Amino acid sequence: MDVSEAVLSRTSVRSFKATAVSDQLIKKILKKAFRSPSGGNLQPWKIFIVNGNSMNKFLKFIKEWKEPEAPAYDIYPPKLKEPYRTYRYELGEQMYSLLDIPREDKEGRLNQVLKNFEFFGAPCGLFCFIDKTMGPPQWSDLGMFLQTFMLLAREEGLDTCAQEAWSIKHLSVSEFLKVDQDHILFCGMAIGYRDENSPINNLKSERKPFDQAVKFI
Repeated sequence: MDVSEAVLSRTSVRSFKATAVSDQLIKKILKKAFRSPSGGNLQPWKIFIVNGNSMNKFLKFIKEWKEPEAPAYDIYPPKLKEPYRTYRYELGEQMYSLLDIPREDKEGRLNQVLKNFEFFGAPCGLFCFIDKTMGPPQWSDLGMFLQTFMLLAREEGLDTCAQEAWSIKHLSVSEFLKVDQDHILFCGMAIGYRDENSPINNLKSERKPFDQAVKFI
């Protein structure tokens, strides 16, 4: 698989097979992904992997956590302006249409959202933290690292779903992982093999027209 194939075949997979992913394979991908661009070579990412038995323990811990949590940060701006609001709305409607969950089925839509916190059934999960003293440039480094990891995962036949939704549960995640308080959770990521029979994995998000995003001067 070349880079173009990896880019075009990478999607946010939201239903996984139970097929195990070896720690050795994850290590192999991570070691390559650590070559991602990093301003000043700060390498601001701090990565935790839950897999196999640790995944089972983690899901049990999260389910039993009772303390209230507030989001670590705003995933989207509070008043999302156009055209961004429409992009997000259309993607959501496309996803729920594939799942045959109508707008009036609030419970059904909520249950789908809650599958985030089960890694959509993936056997392996990644958490990405960053030191709280870091700024936007270092946060952008996380994005480059995560994209590199996801493309390398495709090269190995794996699928992923980057999940900023985990920032809503950053306190419980940090407690389970015993993360220093000077670090903040950026996102989680589901890792595994896509369930090709699940309708939701037919979701292919649209991209804005090229001429709206690029201007040659």
